[in-house]
Amino acid sequence: MVATNVLVTLVVASMASLFMAWAIGAGSSGSTPFAPAVGANAISVMRAGFFVGILGLAGAVLQGANVTETVGGGLVLFPDGGGLSAIAAIVALLTAAVLVAIGIFTGYPIATAFTVTGAVVGVGLAMGGQPATAKYVEIVALWVATPFVGGGIAFATAWLLRHEAAPERLLVPVLGGLVAALLANVRFVLLAPGAQQASVAGAAAETLGTPPLPTVVGLTLVAAALGGGLLYRDVRADAAAGQRHFLLVLGGLVAFSAGGSQVGLALGPLLPLLGEGPTAAIPITGVLLFGGVGLLIGSWTGAPRMIKALSQDYSSLGPRRSIAALIPSFVIAQAAVFFGIPVSFNEIIVSAIVGSGAAAGGGEVSREKMAKTVLAWVGSLVLAFGVSYGVFVGVTALF
Repeated sequence: MVATNVLVTLVVASMASLFMAWAIGAGSSGSTPFAPAVGANAISVMRAGFFVGILGLAGAVLQGANVTETVGGGLVLFPDGGGLSAIAAIVALLTAAVLVAIGIFTGYPIATAFTVTGAVVGVGLAMGGQPATAKYVEIVALWVATPFVGGGIAFATAWLLRHEAAPERLLVPVLGGLVAALLANVRFVLLAPGAQQASVAGAAAETLGTPPLPTVVGLTLVAAALGGGLLYRDVRADAAAGQRHFLLVLGGLVAFSAGGSQVGLALGPLLPLLGEGPTAAIPITGVLLFGGVGLLIGSWTGAPRMIKALSQDYSSLGPRRSIAALIPSFVIAQAAVFFGIPVSFNEIIVSAIVGSGAAAGGGEVSREKMAKTVLAWVGSLVLAFGVSYGVFVGVTALF
């Protein structure tokens, strides 16, 4: 009887996690990566939803472990070293998923990282856990810095692309080279043994048996030259087509990064229930694949609505502003994945869109829409914390 109850509870928790993954795929990770590209008419809404689902699944499997582990055991500290109970995981996931789903169907991009973090901390404290103050400082620092860093980089990039002294046929390939250099140093799980991660440049240096730092620097420069050279050739042949191709590559990289970051928001609360390390009931790769499939389904079924909201309601984007918005989005997303910090892709993209729009005068950005969005972000964090705390206390008192 006890075993049956445990199994039923685990199944319910898994379904709640899948629902959360669907909500994330339909909202944050599914809508934001290609929204600028859709706004620039580089790809259709439906195609964007299709590709972001595939790339999000790949990112979830290859990069999702860091954020998943943070959400699963780094937000609340328990004296016995344990984690959330099954009931707590269900309450946290359902609370966050419902709030995100409300945002999807009302057209406002609720910050998923805010809702999940608030919900997990709420139930964790209700269970008697202690706040992980050091981790909170890291998370809040990134959340606060994102609008300034992302918006600032987007503003500078958009301004340069519009400036007459910076030839576009040279500047765009330079930006492409910078992105290629960053990509060479992005860490993937398949390039290192076990659950560890390594970059392409780092893995190559390890294989060659050469001094790590000089080899990594050299390979990074090679990647930058190769990426910039290919884009230069493309832009020289057809400037407009080259910009569109670069824009689509950036959208794909951001979609991949979104999967690596956002899947942890759906799967983290499940980790304590499945065990850790060699004793885990399901290997971490299998758990990430489960969450990645949820993101995929969400992207295919619910993302088009939010893609339209971000690409058309917030601003009418051209290729230059879209490129300017996606570059800092990729950088911030990978930084969050590297440090295992849950981050909101809605916050990243919207901040970058506003920054790139400011370089063009900012007249087309809906200030009323932005004000409501910011209020929705802050309110979702507070509401998720309060609701999850109260619901968990009520459920435990009854059962």
